[in-house]
Amino acid sequence: MAPVTEIEPEPAVPLMYAAMPEEQFPIPAVDISQLDERFWRTEIDYPTSERPGTLIVDTPEKYLYHVKAGGRATRYGIGVGREGFAWSGRAIVAYKRQWPRWTPPDSMVARQPTLEPYSIANGGMNPGLKNPLGSRALYIHEGGRDTLYRLHGTPEAFSIGKAVSSGCIRLLNQDVIHLYNEVRDGSPIVVIPDPTMSHLAVG
Repeated sequence: MAPVTEIEPEPAVPLMYAAMPEEQFPIPAVDISQLDERFWRTEIDYPTSERPGTLIVDTPEKYLYHVKAGGRATRYGIGVGREGFAWSGRAIVAYKRQWPRWTPPDSMVARQPTLEPYSIANGGMNPGLKNPLGSRALYIHEGGRDTLYRLHGTPEAFSIGKAVSSGCIRLLNQDVIHLYNEVRDGSPIVVIPDPTMSHLAVG
C-alpha cells in the first residue's frame, strides 16, 4: 500500500488581503505565502511626538506608520528602492491619485531608453495592474516642489520588507488603498533615512 502523502493546506488569506473585484482593475488576493506576517497591516501602540495624521516612513525597518490619536498608529510593511534615498526629512502629501498614470522622469528614460514610450512627452503609461504605481499613489512635495518621491501600490508581495524596487516606497495594493482612504491631502510626512544607503533612486 502506497504511503499517504499529506498535502499542506493553503494558508488562509486574511480578509484585508482578499481579492478586490470591485476595483476599476480587479485586484487579486495577496499571495501571503510570499509575505512575512510581521509586515501585515496592523494597529499598534506607537508613542510619538508627531501629531495624529502624520506619516512616518522608517526606511531602515521597512515600515510606514500612520499616526493616530492616543499613542496608536497603523503600521504597514513597505518595500524600498535598492539604492535607498538621499532625500529624507519632512514634506507633505500634496495630492493622491486612484489608478494613476506613470511617467518616469526624463533622467530615468535617459538611463533606460526602453521607457521612452512612457516618457512625460508621450503621456506616460496607462493605469492598470502592470503600471508600476499600482492602484493608488500619494505624491510627496517639499517646499512646494515635487520630490519625485511616491508612496504607491504593488502586486508583488515578495518585495515587501525588502530593498528591491527601482525607487519609491511601495505597499501592497490592498494596503495602499487603505492608506489612501485614511490620508488627507496636505498631511505631513517624515522620512527616516537608511544610514547604510546613500544614493537616490527615483522610480
